Amino acid sequence: MHVLVVNAGSSSLKLRLLDPDDEIVWTRDLEAGSEELEDALAEAGEADASGHRIVHGGPGHTSAEAVDDALLADLRALTELAPLHQPPALDALEAVRRGRPGLPAVACFDTAFHTTLPEAARTYALPAEWRERYGLRRYGFHGLSHAYASRRAGELVDGARRIVTCHLGAGASLAAVLDGRSVDTTMGFTPLAGLVMATRSGDVDPGILAWLLERDAVDAGELNDVLERRSGLRGLAGTADMREVIAAAGHGDDAARLAFDVYVHRLRSSIGAMVASLGGVDALVFTGGVGERAPEVRDAATDGLGLLGDAPVLVIEAREDLEIARSVRSVLRA
Repeated sequence: MHVLVVNAGSSSLKLRLLDPDDEIVWTRDLEAGSEELEDALAEAGEADASGHRIVHGGPGHTSAEAVDDALLADLRALTELAPLHQPPALDALEAVRRGRPGLPAVACFDTAFHTTLPEAARTYALPAEWRERYGLRRYGFHGLSHAYASRRAGELVDGARRIVTCHLGAGASLAAVLDGRSVDTTMGFTPLAGLVMATRSGDVDPGILAWLLERDAVDAGELNDVLERRSGLRGLAGTADMREVIAAAGHGDDAARLAFDVYVHRLRSSIGAMVASLGGVDALVFTGGVGERAPEVRDAATDGLGLLGDAPVLVIEAREDLEIARSVRSVLRA
């Protein structure tokens, strides 16, 4: 089965055509919302199905599903929970449906891998009325990447059962994986929680946000924009690109040095938390653009981290496309 993989991020759109042996026979990288998508689809070659990365599946979609109009409506309703990712992913999905009518499409959810989180890890200490009425819980994200990276680590490290995966890109999250199942993660109800990211704040004392809203210092729209698009590395150093942060820090830029140190501090402490959730670790994995291509970040995050013991540290190429193709074939064969 040839699978056209459509991986839409907040700012990028990656297209891959995989043959039945998962070899890439065609590839194209575009900007999110690119008007070139229609032309790209025309040159992609024959596919038997398309697979689409969807960041948020909500409580009702816990595994990959064939796409129909009802599913699309459900996923559109979740846009406010992943405002940077859900719209471009669904726009691309609908564009493929228009450009390749009749081609079976499968939605693959980043939240699905984390449906195995134990109740203690997924539950917020909020009133039951709120949790039930609004569906407030930790969902976790980057599941396609964490699933692939942890499975690959298990193949590379004999006997590895307890694996911490670090997906570090524009978005960033960690997962604690035990015997192939996610048991803890750093993101939560939305992809805003946890680590410092390119433009997202990660964890912030909720008291700060309440304090700002109570004083009318910001409205809800501005608060969301700041936390999603003007914080993280951009808020600290003026750039969302870790390469630029590292270069500027090396030339004595104090803001860049602080940004790097804050990023690494949160990363190190969160790795420790994931190891604690597993009761130890057999392998630590770095993946994603920063995880794969910024040795300075890897070195700083692991230097002196005694919790790792003798566990190997691996760098594994992010291959969400393989995880998506695997899910597509499973759904359609079923």
